[in-house]
Order: sequence, then structure tokens, then C-alpha cells
Amino acid sequence: MVEQRRHISRLTKDTMALVLAGGRGSRLFELTDWRAKPALYFGGKYRIIDFPLSNCINSGIRRVGVLTQYKSHSLVRHLQRGWSHFKRELGEGVEVLPASQRYSDSWYQGTADAIYQNLDIIRAEQPKYVMVLSGDHVYKMDYGLMLAEHVEKGAVMSVSCLEVPIAEAAKSYGVMGVDADNRVVNFVEKPEYPDPLPDNPELCLASMGNYIFDTDFLFDCLIKDARDPKSSHDFGHDIIPKIIQEHHVNAFAFRDPRTGGRAYWRDVGTLDSFWSANMELLYTVPELNLYDRDWPLWTYQEQLPPAKFVFEEQDRRGIALESMVSAGCIISGAEIRKSVLFNRVNVRSYSIMNESVILPDVTIGMHCKINKAIIDRGCQVPDGMHIGIDHDQDRANGFRVSSSGVVLVTRGMLGQEEGFF
Repeated sequence: MVEQRRHISRLTKDTMALVLAGGRGSRLFELTDWRAKPALYFGGKYRIIDFPLSNCINSGIRRVGVLTQYKSHSLVRHLQRGWSHFKRELGEGVEVLPASQRYSDSWYQGTADAIYQNLDIIRAEQPKYVMVLSGDHVYKMDYGLMLAEHVEKGAVMSVSCLEVPIAEAAKSYGVMGVDADNRVVNFVEKPEYPDPLPDNPELCLASMGNYIFDTDFLFDCLIKDARDPKSSHDFGHDIIPKIIQEHHVNAFAFRDPRTGGRAYWRDVGTLDSFWSANMELLYTVPELNLYDRDWPLWTYQEQLPPAKFVFEEQDRRGIALESMVSAGCIISGAEIRKSVLFNRVNVRSYSIMNESVILPDVTIGMHCKINKAIIDRGCQVPDGMHIGIDHDQDRANGFRVSSSGVVLVTRGMLGQEEGFF
């Protein structure tokens, strides 16, 4: 076991991680009008980008580049404040790599092109392995285990995968067809009929969008792809299908290290999935343990006073039940149930909130009723407003109502000044 840990430690030191964080997340609608999806808030105090970055640091990978593009100001500011404390002279650091037309006149055209346009930066680092990570998923994963399997299998590329039911993967995920040794023999984006696992016809391997490459092989693939005028310059659409017949591509099955079953992983790319993933954190024993000291989640955290609950009267009591309430919040004679409140949320007297996600710097006025809602950062909800109680009225107010009844409210919808956060 000691030798295995040393083996993995050497591998992670020889690895550079590149986090793809330029996506808009269009299915989140107005929630990403002013921020890239990886900069979106999650879990009371974090941003989505904190999860892959924390995975890198906890796995021992300390050379990280974050590739940014769409409305990146809030993301870059977060990275500068929360992730700039590493020592470059020790060979570690989290660097921002914006789209800067280094190798072409275009911005990043796809996932593969984003890496291609930073080849000179990767070459200067001289890593033996390059890990390409999606920057917009929520999960905890030890990348060292995937690296070790990549080397042991003699693969030139590895793809991290989840074992998911066939019906769930159909038309939703990129699916790997594998042999008995988990070598990839087929890859199809969002197939109607996914290839099942060799030993389980009810499950298939869905790509998580995380890859490991031998560096020289990656360079060769990207240079060839950049010269192909018919390519969309995407790993899933172009790179993987072209190489699996002639090269060893390994499918790494990401499993829960405690149970061996399906690991926690969430793509919070819709309003409903974003709301649901936050609500899951309120379970007595949630699948995603934010309190795990062995796998800490890092973020930028302002120095704020503790949350405060005031007034103890019969009809004016500041309480929060089955909820997460972050620093700087004041619950002033209001009732909060099954909700996630981020920093500096102020809920005033006689208001009632249920099953809602309230982003930072929101003020909820008096006598409000809020149910199953997402309130964007900085909103000032006026006294007496009802949200999520009557969906016809919500639509008439200009709010967005999702297919499952989650109501999104932004500053623009309230007629208030918008801007980055």
C-alpha cells in the first residue's frame, strides 16, 4: 500500500491538469447571463469550479491551468482571490488561460481546440501526462487512481466514466463501448441505444468529460486535428472516434471508494438539476459530504460574521429548519425551511421560505412567501411578493418557471440593475 501511494504520488507530480471552464451553460438561461457556468454558486459557499480544482489539489496535482472564455470576469476574480496562493517556485500553481488566439485568429472552437491553442504553455511545463477536466460538474474524485490505471493498462488516453442505466444514458451522454478489459472499442455521442457493459446488459459507461493523455500522444492528436478542415475540434466528436481503432484508450470506471457502487457526480446544467443538487445537500446524510476533513473543498471565503437569527415572538420568530445558512446572513423574524442560503442573505419579518436556493447578497422583504425558487445574487425582493405560489402569476411577473416548477428570479426580472457577480 505504501509503495502504491508513492507510485501514484510520482504520477501526479508528472501531471498537468487543464480545466475547461469557458462554457456558458445555456440551459441555465438567465442564471448564466452574467457569468460562465463554472463560476455559478453551489452549496452555500462554493462555486462549481472549486470542485475540479479541489480534486486536483487533494489528488496531488498542483500544476493546473483554467481555460476561460465566456463572460469570465467573475470566474477570474474568484480564481485570483481563492486560488492564487500556490508557490510557483515549487512548481505549483493555478493559472488562468484565457482564449487569446495564440495559434489562430479564432477563439476556442471546441474542447480539443482549447487545448491546442495552449500547446506552447503545456510544452513549457514538460509534463509526462496531461489531464483534461470539465470545469462545470460537481463531484469528488481522486484523480491519482485514474492515473495509476492509465499507466498500468499501457493506455495512451483514458476516459473517466460513470456506470449508468441504459435508459438514463440514452440521448443524454457520450457512451463508451468497451471490451472485457475496459478498452474502448466504440464511442457514440448521445446514442439512442447505448452499448451495454460486457458483464451487465442493464448498464453502460457514460463519459464524464475527463481525460488523461500521454503528452506526446496528445500533441500529435491535436496537431492532426487542427489541420483537419472537417473537424469540429472536439474530443468527444472528433478525437476519440478517430483513435480508438489504432490506439489503446482506457475507460476508467469512477466508483464510490467506500461502497464500490456508483459515485456521486452531478451535471448541474439545467435549472432543475441545479436546484435538485442543492436540495440534496440538505439530506441528513447527503451523498456529497461537504464536511469531509479527508477531502476538503477549497474556495474563496470572505471574512464575515456568523449567521444571526433574531426575534422570538409568537408570529415573528427567526428560525431555519433543515436548511443551510451561510455566514453574514440575518434571519429577522422569518421562517426558513429546507433551503440553502448563501452569504449575506437578509430575510425580513413575517416572510416564509421553503425549498429555495438563495444566492449571495439577496434581501427578502417583509411578508414574502417563497417556494421552490432560485433567487439570483443581489436581488431585492419587495415586501409582500409571492414567488412559486402561483405559477401563472410568476410568469406574469416575468419570472422563469422550469418544467418541474422551479422559479428563477433575477435582478433584471425585478427591474433592478444587472451586472457581473
